[in-house]
Amino acid sequence: MTIEISLGLWQDRPAAEALDTARLAGEHGFPAVWIGEMATYDAFALAAAAGPLLPAATRLVLGPFAVTVRDPMMVAMGAASVAALTGRAVSVALGTSSPVVVEQWHGRSRSGSAQALDDSAQAVRALLAGERVRGYRLRLPPVPGELVVAAFGPRAVATAARHADRMVLNLLDPPTAGELVAQLEAAAEGPRPRVAVWAPAAIGTDLAAAYEQLRRGVVGYLAAPGYSDMFIRAGFGDVVAFARTGPHPRDLLAAIPSELIDAIGVVGSPSAAAERVRSYVDNGVDDIVLVPSSTDADPLGAATLASAVELL
Repeated sequence: MTIEISLGLWQDRPAAEALDTARLAGEHGFPAVWIGEMATYDAFALAAAAGPLLPAATRLVLGPFAVTVRDPMMVAMGAASVAALTGRAVSVALGTSSPVVVEQWHGRSRSGSAQALDDSAQAVRALLAGERVRGYRLRLPPVPGELVVAAFGPRAVATAARHADRMVLNLLDPPTAGELVAQLEAAAEGPRPRVAVWAPAAIGTDLAAAYEQLRRGVVGYLAAPGYSDMFIRAGFGDVVAFARTGPHPRDLLAAIPSELIDAIGVVGSPSAAAERVRSYVDNGVDDIVLVPSSTDADPLGAATLASAVELL
């Protein structure tokens, strides 16, 4: 089991904090830093800037990139650029993203996204290995690293089983993670890929400020297919029912209890965090990717990162 760090890219914090959080993660010896993208930096640009701040052995995991927004050539070229410019192993994560990001922000359709995920995973894996796909081959060296597939639904799990080195799960409680691990094992023809879980984290820090930030991060998931069922099973059916009425995000945020974050996160004292990590491992998860909260009480997630070192 490994503990890795994903940059939170919190929208209520200065964007440049992400670089300092990456630097701290490297100083603490975490084996990998995940860099996605939301509303600030392009992921490849941020990774190229973060690379020089990290120890040579620290791997970069980029994405997940929305497969209906970025085509395989774009993803492979970006990953190869980061690998060449930073001189380190780079892994790539692919996913289908959300209607807000794909349809509203980018003006693209998510129609057929499950098939696009499978097609892109196959093509990106080949391109990163230096193979020619649709007439294009990398002009930079092949990229040493993993192909990661973000999954929840059965078709995405099947894609991970066929093409991925790792499957990553986002914002799930341990029992639901265990169900998806079992689905992956059933779909894999040989040994299954490793499974990582992203978990919002606040360890050994001011939980009041952290809960406020982490609660904002789940507003968009409460009524989403699959996630809503998980939250109902976890005992938050009233919150899901309210979310399905389409309330203002401010009102929905006010209805989210801290206990909901506890169900999907690694939050609390170091001993509570260790117990939660064990519960994921007991459900078949191989790697935990912590997304440290960053607040005025704990800028950069420094306290969380320092506490998480004990989990390594």
